[in-house]
Amino acid sequence: MISVTDALNELFALVSPLASETVPLLDAPGRVLAQPVSATRDQPPFASSAMDGYALKAEEVDLHAQFKVIGESAAGHGFDGTLKPGHAVRIFTGAPVPDGASHVVIQEDVERRGSLITITAPQSVSNIRPLGTDFTSGHRLDAPRRLSPEDIALLAAMNIAELPVTRRTSVALISTGDELVMPGETPSRDQIIASNTFGLHALLRNLGAAPRLLPIARDNRESLETTLTLAKDADLIVTIGGASVGDHDLVGTVAADMGLERAFYKIAMRPGKPLMAGRLGGSVMVGLPGNPVSAMVCGHIFLAPLIRALQGFKPAPVARKSATLTAPSARMARANITSAPMSKMARSQCSNVKIARSSRSCPKQTRSRFPRPTPPPNPPGARSPTSPSPDPRHQKPHARRPFSHESPGPLHLTENIPGVWGAGPPLLPAVWEAAPHLSQRSE
Repeated sequence: MISVTDALNELFALVSPLASETVPLLDAPGRVLAQPVSATRDQPPFASSAMDGYALKAEEVDLHAQFKVIGESAAGHGFDGTLKPGHAVRIFTGAPVPDGASHVVIQEDVERRGSLITITAPQSVSNIRPLGTDFTSGHRLDAPRRLSPEDIALLAAMNIAELPVTRRTSVALISTGDELVMPGETPSRDQIIASNTFGLHALLRNLGAAPRLLPIARDNRESLETTLTLAKDADLIVTIGGASVGDHDLVGTVAADMGLERAFYKIAMRPGKPLMAGRLGGSVMVGLPGNPVSAMVCGHIFLAPLIRALQGFKPAPVARKSATLTAPSARMARANITSAPMSKMARSQCSNVKIARSSRSCPKQTRSRFPRPTPPPNPPGARSPTSPSPDPRHQKPHARRPFSHESPGPLHLTENIPGVWGAGPPLLPAVWEAAPHLSQRSE
Protein backbone atom coordinates (compact mmCIF):
# COMPACT_ATOMS: atom_id res chain seq x y z
CA MET A 1 0.00 0.00 0.00
CA ILE A 2 1.38 3.39 -0.97
CA SER A 3 0.41 7.01 -0.39
CA VAL A 4 -1.61 9.12 -2.80
CA THR A 5 1.48 11.16 -3.67
CA ASP A 6 3.52 8.05 -4.41
CA ALA A 7 0.69 6.62 -6.49
CA LEU A 8 0.54 9.79 -8.59
CA ASN A 9 4.30 9.71 -9.09
CA GLU A 10 4.08 6.10 -10.24
CA LEU A 11 1.33 7.02 -12.71
CA PHE A 12 3.27 10.00 -14.06
CA ALA A 13 6.28 7.72 -14.60
CA LEU A 14 4.15 5.54 -16.89
CA VAL A 15 3.27 8.30 -19.37
CA SER A 16 4.82 10.93 -21.60
CA PRO A 17 3.15 13.68 -23.68
CA LEU A 18 1.37 12.45 -26.77
CA ALA A 19 2.30 13.51 -30.29
CA SER A 20 0.71 16.56 -31.91
CA GLU A 21 -1.53 16.93 -34.91
CA THR A 22 -2.64 19.91 -37.00
CA VAL A 23 -6.33 20.82 -36.93
CA PRO A 24 -8.43 23.65 -38.42
CA LEU A 25 -9.17 26.53 -36.08
CA LEU A 26 -12.85 25.57 -35.80
CA ASP A 27 -11.86 22.13 -34.48
CA ALA A 28 -9.46 23.51 -31.88
CA PRO A 29 -11.74 24.64 -28.99
CA GLY A 30 -11.00 22.57 -25.87
CA ARG A 31 -7.85 21.09 -27.40
CA VAL A 32 -4.39 21.65 -25.95
CA LEU A 33 -2.01 23.80 -27.94
CA ALA A 34 1.11 21.70 -28.49
CA GLN A 35 3.53 24.33 -29.81
CA PRO A 36 3.73 28.13 -29.51
CA VAL A 37 2.15 30.10 -32.36
CA SER A 38 2.83 33.71 -33.38
CA ALA A 39 0.72 36.47 -34.91
CA THR A 40 1.35 37.19 -38.56
CA ARG A 41 0.14 40.80 -38.44
CA ASP A 42 -0.62 43.75 -36.16
CA GLN A 43 -4.06 44.19 -34.63
CA PRO A 44 -5.50 46.58 -35.48
CA PRO A 45 -3.36 46.79 -38.64
CA PHE A 46 -3.95 50.55 -38.86
CA ALA A 47 -4.90 53.42 -36.59
CA SER A 48 -8.69 53.25 -36.33
CA SER A 49 -11.46 55.41 -34.99
CA ALA A 50 -12.98 54.42 -31.64
CA MET A 51 -16.10 56.53 -32.21
CA ASP A 52 -18.39 57.85 -34.91
CA GLY A 53 -17.43 61.44 -35.70
CA TYR A 54 -15.06 63.57 -37.78
CA ALA A 55 -11.32 63.11 -38.32
CA LEU A 56 -9.26 66.32 -37.97
CA LYS A 57 -5.75 67.54 -37.33
CA ALA A 58 -5.26 67.64 -33.53
CA GLU A 59 -3.51 71.03 -33.62
CA GLU A 60 -6.58 72.61 -35.22
CA VAL A 61 -9.08 71.30 -32.69
CA ASP A 62 -10.59 74.18 -30.74
CA LEU A 63 -13.97 75.22 -29.44
CA HIS A 64 -16.11 76.84 -32.22
CA ALA A 65 -13.51 75.98 -34.89
CA GLN A 66 -15.02 75.28 -38.32
CA PHE A 67 -14.00 72.70 -40.94
CA LYS A 68 -15.05 71.60 -44.40
CA VAL A 69 -16.05 67.92 -44.80
CA ILE A 70 -14.31 66.52 -47.87
CA GLY A 71 -14.96 62.78 -47.68
CA GLU A 72 -15.84 59.70 -45.65
CA SER A 73 -14.00 56.79 -44.02
CA ALA A 74 -16.00 53.65 -43.10
CA ALA A 75 -14.98 50.19 -41.88
CA GLY A 76 -13.61 48.37 -44.92
CA HIS A 77 -13.70 51.54 -47.04
CA GLY A 78 -11.11 54.07 -45.94
CA PHE A 79 -10.51 57.61 -47.22
CA ASP A 80 -7.83 57.52 -49.92
CA GLY A 81 -6.63 61.13 -49.78
CA THR A 82 -4.52 63.08 -47.30
CA LEU A 83 -6.16 65.45 -44.87
CA LYS A 84 -5.20 69.10 -45.29
CA PRO A 85 -5.55 72.03 -42.83
CA GLY A 86 -9.13 73.20 -42.40
CA HIS A 87 -10.55 69.94 -43.72
CA ALA A 88 -12.45 67.10 -41.97
CA VAL A 89 -13.41 63.55 -42.96
CA ARG A 90 -16.59 61.90 -41.78
CA ILE A 91 -15.47 58.71 -40.00
CA PHE A 92 -17.16 55.71 -38.38
CA THR A 93 -16.15 53.32 -35.60
CA GLY A 94 -13.45 50.89 -36.72
CA ALA A 95 -12.62 52.80 -39.88
CA PRO A 96 -9.00 53.69 -40.75
CA VAL A 97 -7.94 57.18 -39.71
CA PRO A 98 -7.04 59.18 -42.86
CA ASP A 99 -3.45 60.20 -43.47
CA GLY A 100 -2.77 63.55 -41.83
CA ALA A 101 -5.55 63.19 -39.21
CA SER A 102 -4.68 62.82 -35.52
CA HIS A 103 -7.98 63.44 -33.71
CA VAL A 104 -11.60 62.33 -33.97
CA VAL A 105 -14.34 64.64 -32.71
CA ILE A 106 -17.41 62.62 -31.77
CA GLN A 107 -20.51 63.54 -33.73
CA GLU A 108 -22.34 64.66 -30.56
CA ASP A 109 -19.78 67.51 -30.17
CA VAL A 110 -20.31 68.82 -33.70
CA GLU A 111 -22.94 71.00 -35.40
CA ARG A 112 -23.14 70.34 -39.14
CA ARG A 113 -24.62 72.56 -41.83
CA GLY A 114 -24.17 71.16 -45.29
CA SER A 115 -20.45 70.47 -45.75
CA LEU A 116 -19.38 72.66 -42.80
CA ILE A 117 -19.02 71.50 -39.20
CA THR A 118 -18.48 73.52 -36.01
CA ILE A 119 -16.99 72.09 -32.80
CA THR A 120 -19.46 72.80 -29.99
CA ALA A 121 -17.72 71.25 -26.95
CA PRO A 122 -14.15 71.17 -25.53
CA GLN A 123 -12.05 68.17 -26.59
CA SER A 124 -9.72 66.05 -24.46
CA VAL A 125 -9.22 62.51 -25.83
CA SER A 126 -8.23 61.67 -29.38
CA ASN A 127 -10.75 58.79 -29.83
CA ILE A 128 -8.19 56.93 -31.95
CA ARG A 129 -6.99 53.35 -31.40
CA PRO A 130 -3.31 53.21 -32.43
CA LEU A 131 -1.94 50.51 -34.72
CA GLY A 132 -1.10 47.30 -32.80
CA THR A 133 -3.14 48.17 -29.70
CA ASP A 134 -4.34 44.56 -29.24
CA PHE A 135 -1.11 42.84 -30.36
CA THR A 136 1.72 43.27 -32.81
CA SER A 137 3.15 40.97 -35.43
CA GLY A 138 5.14 38.21 -33.74
CA HIS A 139 3.01 38.19 -30.56
CA ARG A 140 3.21 34.61 -29.25
CA LEU A 141 0.66 32.32 -27.62
CA ASP A 142 2.63 29.83 -25.52
CA ALA A 143 2.03 26.10 -25.09
CA PRO A 144 0.75 23.94 -23.53
CA ARG A 145 -2.54 25.75 -23.23
CA ARG A 146 -6.11 24.53 -23.25
CA LEU A 147 -7.80 26.62 -25.90
CA SER A 148 -10.83 28.58 -24.75
CA PRO A 149 -13.36 30.36 -26.99
CA GLU A 150 -11.50 33.60 -26.27
CA ASP A 151 -8.25 31.97 -27.43
CA ILE A 152 -9.91 30.90 -30.66
CA ALA A 153 -11.02 34.48 -31.34
CA LEU A 154 -7.49 35.71 -30.62
CA LEU A 155 -5.95 33.10 -32.93
CA ALA A 156 -8.34 34.07 -35.70
CA ALA A 157 -7.34 37.73 -35.30
CA MET A 158 -3.69 36.60 -35.45
CA ASN A 159 -4.58 35.21 -38.91
CA ILE A 160 -3.90 31.59 -37.92
CA ALA A 161 -6.18 29.14 -39.72
CA GLU A 162 -4.57 25.89 -38.50
CA LEU A 163 -2.58 25.07 -35.42
CA PRO A 164 -0.77 22.16 -33.74
CA VAL A 165 -2.61 20.51 -30.85
CA THR A 166 -1.87 17.46 -28.75
CA ARG A 167 -3.56 14.33 -30.00
CA ARG A 168 -6.63 13.40 -27.99
CA THR A 169 -5.97 10.69 -25.40
CA SER A 170 -7.86 7.54 -26.37
CA VAL A 171 -9.35 5.94 -23.25
CA ALA A 172 -11.07 2.54 -23.12
CA LEU A 173 -13.59 2.31 -20.27
CA ILE A 174 -14.48 -1.19 -19.09
CA SER A 175 -17.12 -1.99 -16.49
CA THR A 176 -16.80 -5.43 -14.91
CA GLY A 177 -19.30 -7.65 -13.10
CA ASP A 178 -22.14 -10.11 -13.67
CA GLU A 179 -24.44 -7.77 -11.77
CA LEU A 180 -24.31 -4.96 -14.35
CA VAL A 181 -26.60 -4.06 -17.23
CA MET A 182 -26.53 -0.99 -19.46
CA PRO A 183 -28.93 1.93 -18.96
CA GLY A 184 -32.20 1.25 -20.77
CA GLU A 185 -32.00 -2.53 -20.28
CA THR A 186 -34.19 -4.39 -17.82
CA PRO A 187 -32.15 -5.67 -14.86
CA SER A 188 -33.04 -8.86 -13.07
CA ARG A 189 -33.66 -8.96 -9.35
CA ASP A 190 -29.93 -9.38 -8.67
CA GLN A 191 -28.62 -6.77 -11.11
CA ILE A 192 -27.96 -3.03 -11.12
CA ILE A 193 -27.39 -0.41 -13.80
CA ALA A 194 -23.82 0.33 -14.90
CA SER A 195 -23.31 4.01 -14.07
CA ASN A 196 -19.62 4.47 -13.29
CA THR A 197 -18.42 4.37 -16.88
CA PHE A 198 -20.91 7.04 -17.89
CA GLY A 199 -19.73 9.42 -15.17
CA LEU A 200 -16.10 8.77 -16.02
CA HIS A 201 -16.83 9.15 -19.74
CA ALA A 202 -18.24 12.64 -19.08
CA LEU A 203 -15.28 13.53 -16.86
CA LEU A 204 -12.73 12.40 -19.44
CA ARG A 205 -14.51 14.10 -22.33
CA ASN A 206 -14.55 17.38 -20.40
CA LEU A 207 -10.79 16.99 -19.94
CA GLY A 208 -10.31 16.79 -23.71
CA ALA A 209 -9.79 13.03 -23.95
CA ALA A 210 -11.52 10.67 -26.37
CA PRO A 211 -13.17 8.01 -24.18
CA ARG A 212 -15.13 5.05 -25.48
CA LEU A 213 -17.24 2.46 -23.69
CA LEU A 214 -16.42 -1.19 -24.26
CA PRO A 215 -18.84 -4.06 -23.55
CA ILE A 216 -19.30 -5.00 -19.92
CA ALA A 217 -16.76 -7.66 -18.94
CA ARG A 218 -18.37 -10.48 -16.99
CA ASP A 219 -16.80 -12.19 -13.99
CA ASN A 220 -14.99 -14.88 -15.93
CA ARG A 221 -11.60 -15.14 -17.55
CA GLU A 222 -12.81 -15.43 -21.14
CA SER A 223 -14.94 -12.28 -21.01
CA LEU A 224 -12.19 -10.23 -19.35
CA GLU A 225 -9.56 -11.40 -21.84
CA THR A 226 -11.81 -10.56 -24.79
CA THR A 227 -12.63 -7.08 -23.52
CA LEU A 228 -9.04 -6.23 -22.61
CA THR A 229 -7.95 -7.36 -26.07
CA LEU A 230 -10.46 -4.94 -27.61
CA ALA A 231 -8.81 -2.13 -25.62
CA LYS A 232 -5.21 -2.83 -26.61
CA ASP A 233 -5.06 0.12 -29.07
CA ALA A 234 -6.01 2.69 -26.39
CA ASP A 235 -3.54 5.04 -24.73
CA LEU A 236 -5.25 4.40 -21.40
CA ILE A 237 -7.32 1.42 -20.26
CA VAL A 238 -9.58 2.04 -17.27
CA THR A 239 -11.35 -0.88 -15.64
CA ILE A 240 -14.03 -0.30 -13.01
CA GLY A 241 -14.61 -3.00 -10.41
CA GLY A 242 -13.04 -6.39 -9.92
CA ALA A 243 -9.81 -4.96 -8.51
CA SER A 244 -10.28 -6.06 -4.91
CA VAL A 245 -9.56 -9.46 -3.35
CA GLY A 246 -12.93 -11.20 -3.61
CA ASP A 247 -13.42 -14.57 -5.28
CA HIS A 248 -14.98 -12.87 -8.30
CA ASP A 249 -12.45 -10.02 -8.54
CA LEU A 250 -10.41 -11.30 -11.47
CA VAL A 251 -9.17 -8.14 -13.18
CA GLY A 252 -5.70 -8.14 -11.59
CA THR A 253 -5.12 -11.85 -12.16
CA VAL A 254 -6.29 -11.86 -15.77
CA ALA A 255 -4.36 -8.68 -16.61
CA ALA A 256 -1.20 -10.12 -15.05
CA ASP A 257 -1.56 -13.28 -17.15
CA MET A 258 -1.89 -11.06 -20.24
CA GLY A 259 1.39 -9.30 -19.45
CA LEU A 260 0.48 -6.46 -17.08
CA GLU A 261 3.57 -4.87 -15.56
CA ARG A 262 2.02 -3.69 -12.32
CA ALA A 263 3.31 -0.45 -10.82
CA PHE A 264 1.30 -0.59 -7.59
CA TYR A 265 -1.79 -2.02 -5.95
CA LYS A 266 -3.71 -0.39 -3.08
CA ILE A 267 -3.35 3.18 -1.88
CA ALA A 268 -3.67 4.77 1.55
CA MET A 269 -6.91 6.56 0.76
CA ARG A 270 -10.56 5.99 1.48
CA PRO A 271 -12.61 5.84 -0.63
CA GLY A 272 -10.43 4.35 -3.34
CA LYS A 273 -8.13 1.96 -1.50
CA PRO A 274 -8.10 -0.96 -4.04
CA LEU A 275 -6.57 1.10 -6.87
CA MET A 276 -4.28 -0.67 -9.32
CA ALA A 277 -2.05 0.64 -12.12
CA GLY A 278 0.59 -0.58 -14.52
CA ARG A 279 1.40 -1.05 -18.19
CA LEU A 280 -0.35 -3.58 -20.42
CA GLY A 281 1.32 -3.82 -23.79
CA GLY A 282 1.47 -0.31 -25.23
CA SER A 283 -1.25 1.02 -22.93
CA VAL A 284 -1.33 2.37 -19.42
CA MET A 285 -3.87 0.47 -17.34
CA VAL A 286 -5.64 1.80 -14.26
CA GLY A 287 -8.02 -0.39 -12.27
CA LEU A 288 -10.57 1.61 -10.26
CA PRO A 289 -12.80 0.34 -7.45
CA GLY A 290 -16.38 -0.49 -8.38
CA ASN A 291 -18.02 1.66 -5.74
CA PRO A 292 -19.52 4.68 -7.54
CA VAL A 293 -18.13 7.25 -5.08
CA SER A 294 -14.71 5.56 -5.10
CA ALA A 295 -14.64 5.43 -8.90
CA MET A 296 -15.48 9.12 -9.35
CA VAL A 297 -13.14 10.26 -6.58
CA CYS A 298 -10.28 8.27 -8.13
CA GLY A 299 -11.24 9.72 -11.51
CA HIS A 300 -10.72 13.24 -10.21
CA ILE A 301 -7.58 12.50 -8.17
CA PHE A 302 -5.75 10.12 -10.51
CA LEU A 303 -7.24 10.07 -14.02
CA ALA A 304 -7.52 13.86 -14.41
CA PRO A 305 -3.83 14.56 -13.61
CA LEU A 306 -2.84 11.61 -15.81
CA ILE A 307 -4.78 13.00 -18.78
CA ARG A 308 -3.21 16.43 -18.26
CA ALA A 309 0.27 14.89 -18.23
CA LEU A 310 -0.49 13.07 -21.50
CA GLN A 311 -1.63 16.39 -22.98
CA GLY A 312 1.73 17.97 -22.24
CA PHE A 313 1.04 19.80 -18.99
CA LYS A 314 3.47 19.55 -16.12
CA PRO A 315 2.64 16.51 -13.98
CA ALA A 316 0.88 17.78 -10.87
CA PRO A 317 -1.95 16.71 -8.56
CA VAL A 318 -5.32 18.38 -8.66
CA ALA A 319 -5.42 21.69 -6.83
CA ARG A 320 -6.54 21.64 -3.22
CA LYS A 321 -9.01 24.12 -1.83
CA SER A 322 -9.55 25.14 1.78
CA ALA A 323 -12.88 26.24 3.15
CA THR A 324 -14.71 26.74 6.42
CA LEU A 325 -17.94 24.79 6.83
CA THR A 326 -20.86 26.87 8.03
CA ALA A 327 -23.24 23.96 8.57
CA PRO A 328 -22.86 20.28 9.43
CA SER A 329 -22.73 17.72 6.67
CA ALA A 330 -24.47 14.37 6.88
CA ARG A 331 -21.11 12.66 7.30
CA MET A 332 -20.19 14.91 10.21
CA ALA A 333 -23.54 14.23 11.86
CA ARG A 334 -23.09 10.47 11.54
CA ALA A 335 -19.56 10.67 12.97
CA ASN A 336 -20.72 12.91 15.84
CA ILE A 337 -18.03 15.46 14.94
CA THR A 338 -17.78 18.63 16.98
CA SER A 339 -16.16 21.87 15.96
CA ALA A 340 -14.24 22.55 19.15
CA PRO A 341 -10.48 22.98 18.78
CA MET A 342 -8.12 20.14 19.65
CA SER A 343 -4.74 20.31 21.28
CA LYS A 344 -1.67 20.14 19.09
CA MET A 345 -0.73 16.69 20.39
CA ALA A 346 -4.25 15.37 19.89
CA ARG A 347 -4.26 16.73 16.34
CA SER A 348 -1.05 14.86 15.64
CA GLN A 349 -2.83 11.63 16.57
CA CYS A 350 -5.69 12.48 14.24
CA SER A 351 -3.59 14.08 11.50
CA ASN A 352 -5.04 11.80 8.85
CA VAL A 353 -8.47 13.33 9.44
CA LYS A 354 -9.05 16.71 7.84
CA ILE A 355 -11.45 18.00 10.50
CA ALA A 356 -11.44 18.01 14.29
CA ARG A 357 -13.37 15.08 15.63
CA SER A 358 -14.90 14.50 19.03
CA SER A 359 -12.98 12.48 21.59
CA ARG A 360 -15.23 9.50 20.92
CA SER A 361 -14.31 9.36 17.23
CA CYS A 362 -10.55 9.91 17.63
CA PRO A 363 -8.17 6.99 18.14
CA LYS A 364 -8.39 5.41 21.57
CA GLN A 365 -4.78 6.14 22.44
CA THR A 366 -5.49 9.86 22.04
CA ARG A 367 -7.86 9.79 24.99
CA SER A 368 -5.69 7.62 27.21
CA ARG A 369 -2.32 9.20 26.44
CA PHE A 370 -3.37 12.80 26.70
CA PRO A 371 -5.61 13.45 29.73
CA ARG A 372 -8.44 15.90 29.46
CA PRO A 373 -7.26 19.34 30.66
CA THR A 374 -8.97 20.96 33.60
CA PRO A 375 -11.99 22.93 32.42
CA PRO A 376 -12.25 26.65 33.19
CA PRO A 377 -13.70 27.62 36.60
CA ASN A 378 -17.45 27.73 36.94
CA PRO A 379 -19.15 31.12 37.18
CA PRO A 380 -20.35 32.32 40.61
CA GLY A 381 -23.34 30.37 41.85
CA ALA A 382 -22.79 27.44 39.50
CA ARG A 383 -22.68 23.90 40.86
CA SER A 384 -19.17 22.66 41.61
CA PRO A 385 -18.02 19.50 39.82
CA THR A 386 -17.64 17.94 43.29
CA SER A 387 -21.15 18.89 44.34
CA PRO A 388 -23.69 16.07 44.69
CA SER A 389 -25.29 15.23 41.37
CA PRO A 390 -28.99 15.93 41.03
CA ASP A 391 -31.52 13.15 40.81
CA PRO A 392 -30.64 11.37 37.54
CA ARG A 393 -34.35 11.10 36.76
CA HIS A 394 -34.41 14.87 36.31
CA GLN A 395 -30.98 15.25 34.69
CA LYS A 396 -30.82 16.16 31.01
CA PRO A 397 -29.04 13.44 28.99
CA HIS A 398 -26.59 15.87 27.33
CA ALA A 399 -22.89 15.04 27.46
CA ARG A 400 -21.82 16.69 24.23
CA ARG A 401 -23.55 18.50 21.43
CA PRO A 402 -22.99 16.65 18.19
CA PHE A 403 -23.52 18.10 14.77
CA SER A 404 -27.02 17.39 13.58
CA HIS A 405 -29.37 18.84 11.02
CA GLU A 406 -31.79 19.62 13.82
CA SER A 407 -29.36 22.02 15.51
CA PRO A 408 -30.85 25.54 15.63
CA GLY A 409 -29.15 27.99 13.30
CA PRO A 410 -25.94 27.51 11.32
CA LEU A 411 -22.96 25.91 13.05
CA HIS A 412 -19.46 27.17 12.35
CA LEU A 413 -16.22 25.25 12.72
CA THR A 414 -14.92 28.12 14.83
CA GLU A 415 -17.80 27.79 17.27
CA ASN A 416 -16.81 26.53 20.73
CA ILE A 417 -18.87 23.41 21.24
CA PRO A 418 -18.43 21.15 24.30
CA GLY A 419 -17.01 17.72 23.64
CA VAL A 420 -13.27 18.22 23.05
CA TRP A 421 -10.99 20.20 25.32
CA GLY A 422 -7.69 21.49 24.09
CA ALA A 423 -5.62 24.53 23.32
CA GLY A 424 -4.79 26.08 19.98
CA PRO A 425 -6.71 27.53 17.05
CA PRO A 426 -9.70 25.75 15.54
CA LEU A 427 -8.94 23.32 12.74
CA LEU A 428 -10.08 24.26 9.26
CA PRO A 429 -10.93 21.35 6.98
CA ALA A 430 -8.97 20.89 3.78
CA VAL A 431 -11.53 20.30 1.05
CA TRP A 432 -10.30 18.87 -2.23
CA GLU A 433 -12.05 19.53 -5.48
CA ALA A 434 -13.31 15.95 -5.21
CA ALA A 435 -15.09 16.55 -1.94
CA PRO A 436 -15.92 12.98 -0.86
CA HIS A 437 -12.35 12.06 0.12
CA LEU A 438 -11.96 14.39 3.10
CA SER A 439 -9.71 11.90 4.88
CA GLN A 440 -6.84 9.81 3.61
CA ARG A 441 -6.51 6.96 6.04
CA SER A 442 -4.68 3.74 5.51
CA GLU A 443 -7.09 1.41 7.24
